Amino acid sequence: MIAGSMGTLLRVLRPLGATLGIVSLLALQPEPARLARSAAPHEVSAANAPRALVLSEQARRFLLLQYRSFSTEFMGCMIGEVQAGVVVVKRIAPADVEPEESTPTRVIPKQTCERAGWSGTVGMIHSHPTGERCWYYFPGTQVPSSDGQSFRLNDYPVDAIMCGDRVVWISRSLVERATPLGDRRAVRSAPARPQRGNGTQHTGSSDPVGGE
Repeated sequence: MIAGSMGTLLRVLRPLGATLGIVSLLALQPEPARLARSAAPHEVSAANAPRALVLSEQARRFLLLQYRSFSTEFMGCMIGEVQAGVVVVKRIAPADVEPEESTPTRVIPKQTCERAGWSGTVGMIHSHPTGERCWYYFPGTQVPSSDGQSFRLNDYPVDAIMCGDRVVWISRSLVERATPLGDRRAVRSAPARPQRGNGTQHTGSSDPVGGE
């Protein structure tokens, strides 16, 4: 009687054990979605930092218009994507800034671009109305400016300064570069010295990319 019961129990447990083993193996497999997921902006590091910044025609027009319209610093959220080492900025949305927090020498956002409702942000951009001191490191040094320190505290792939006829920007490689805008009428005073703390490289383009 006992032997018969044991035989029946073993016949039940064997297929159940095999099923549990298969379920356990499947649970150990990574999710396909995670394997195929591309790097989010905050995951961009110095090793794969962007080497070029491309502004759409709409983004370029917005920057030039804002620069000519205000004597205080303005701030925007650069919305776009990173493609094979190139930051493509499709448009620029206004950051959430209180009027009293924008002066000729500083601008402070009230909240992040994402909390302000702008998804797809690849970096922040602000202006230097006089076209001066457009650097992330003090010239001839490795000492970060206030802009350089602010960039280190956020997670975006790039940060940029609107500086008259050009945009000076930096990526996680901590190398400054400049993208020309091709409109010297925007400059209100003599531009900053071309020398930068870690060497400014002129790259990128202001040609239109993507739709407007």
